[in-house]
Amino acid sequence: MRLRLILLLVGLPFLIRAQDSSVGNWLMYFGNQKINDRWNWHNEIQYRSYNFAGDLEQLLLRTGIGYNLSANNNNLLLGYAFIHGKPYVSGTDEKNTVDEHRIFQQFISKQQFGRVYLQHRYRIEERFVEDDFKIRFRYFLGINLPLNATEMAKNTIYLSLYNEIFLQPQSPVFDRDRLYGALGYVFNAYLRAEAGFMTQLYEASRRGQIQVAFYNNLPFYRGEPR
Repeated sequence: MRLRLILLLVGLPFLIRAQDSSVGNWLMYFGNQKINDRWNWHNEIQYRSYNFAGDLEQLLLRTGIGYNLSANNNNLLLGYAFIHGKPYVSGTDEKNTVDEHRIFQQFISKQQFGRVYLQHRYRIEERFVEDDFKIRFRYFLGINLPLNATEMAKNTIYLSLYNEIFLQPQSPVFDRDRLYGALGYVFNAYLRAEAGFMTQLYEASRRGQIQVAFYNNLPFYRGEPR
């Protein structure tokens, strides 16, 4: 069962791509390393492609330092992101290069109700896109639900869902909304993986992406030294 699930997580993007080559693909790595009881280091790499791989849409690198206001929860984080974009010129097969530098502040709060794990993330972004400056607000609601266990323990298969809305102070206020569903597998207390599908809704269009994500929470610090 464990081997079959891992093969499903790895092979899902190939199966869907065979049915619809217009669907994009995001390969993502998320690291969250505990420095001590209060501080943590966030690190992230995302390779976003217009197809399964090779036709780059964006390369996103994001990092930040966070501080827990309470034990392992209510995290304030200050971070920086670099986004290397390769958008197509409208109506052509030519691509431009658009680089973005981004400063962001966020607050994450986690809750648990029985088997349901909730995460709320509030983020403000100051975006320096070429010669333009933009501000954007984001709210993320994520849900993890263990399917073969009562908690997110080793060897647990789980359902992952999220919705994230993006708003901006200038018109139009609505920027986009992301809806996501996936299956995940917990390898141990620090490592897990997910594969699923995300629909990105814009004001007048939508686009789908396969998402494959790996989460690494191996800490630098595991408690008081003996």
